Amino acid sequence: MTRFGIIGLSHDHIWDVLPELKENEQAELVAACSLQRPLLDRAAKEYGVQIYTDSQEMAASEQLDAVLIYGNNRSGAEEGKKALERGWHVLIEKPLAADLAGADELLQAADTTGKRLMVNWPIAWWPQVQHALALAQSGEIGEVWQVRYRAAHQGPKEMGASEHFCDWLYDPNRNGGGALLDYCCYGAVLSRVLLGRPRSVTAVAGQLLKTDLDAEDNAVLLMQYPKAICIAEASWTQIDKMTHYRTIIYGSEGTLLAEPENGRLLKATQEQPEGFEIEVPELAAHQRQPIAHFLHGIETDEAFHPLCRAGHCRDAQEILSLGAQAAESGQQIELPQLEEMD
Repeated sequence: MTRFGIIGLSHDHIWDVLPELKENEQAELVAACSLQRPLLDRAAKEYGVQIYTDSQEMAASEQLDAVLIYGNNRSGAEEGKKALERGWHVLIEKPLAADLAGADELLQAADTTGKRLMVNWPIAWWPQVQHALALAQSGEIGEVWQVRYRAAHQGPKEMGASEHFCDWLYDPNRNGGGALLDYCCYGAVLSRVLLGRPRSVTAVAGQLLKTDLDAEDNAVLLMQYPKAICIAEASWTQIDKMTHYRTIIYGSEGTLLAEPENGRLLKATQEQPEGFEIEVPELAAHQRQPIAHFLHGIETDEAFHPLCRAGHCRDAQEILSLGAQAAESGQQIELPQLEEMD
């Protein structure tokens, strides 16, 4: 039985993850820590946890094996580092941190302590996305020359995000940016998984409609590879559900399109350019949900799904950080040469 705590409750995604944790027979939710009393009260009422306002106090009072980190991106990285150093395994919500320095500190702590660090991406548990990535990596559509992902909605507040979530999402310091970091991260990590670190990045970002914000509400990030160009798009102003959350992978011999949650996987070929639906195999139990996957990784020491591996997410964070610099400067920025992490 793995005993879990929670550090931070202001990221709304936590309430999607907790029901799975409660139902998992291999996990026990013990305690929660947050600075927001209403969120602590909700956690105590719905899950019967002990509540704390300080993670150090929680560490002194509880025997834990692992924690979920669901605060803002900046404090989340700081708390994640402390948690790893306390000997806890860490599951943290995407993208990983507010900036590359925070991401690097998390990876260093995980490496030093030998504890597991996993990043949760909502799209990682969509069967059609998992299968699309597997097919592309197997050469099903030949040489991949472009990955494209558009993450978009009308805005966090307009889509029903809580006041606690919006409070830091709209704060460039605690979030790490605006729409670029929040939503270009998906295209960045998908591109990293399929093609590695890009050679250079360029980006444009701006406040197109939400001029009262302190951060950008729209962004486009371009990642250039020796033989590929990838595109990550982000919007907090889009009024439609026709064009968002589609993973598109273009190859020399075909194209794969994974529709959003509960959607289909489509493939186009030279012979059938209009596209056709392909069967998506049923996922193994530990590939369907983040908690089951996290526990499987802790128990077996197997690698996490490529989207959830800390090294890949660290590189995506680098892409985002340099993309923000590129958007501000108007210049293309080359990535430093590093040894790639699988």
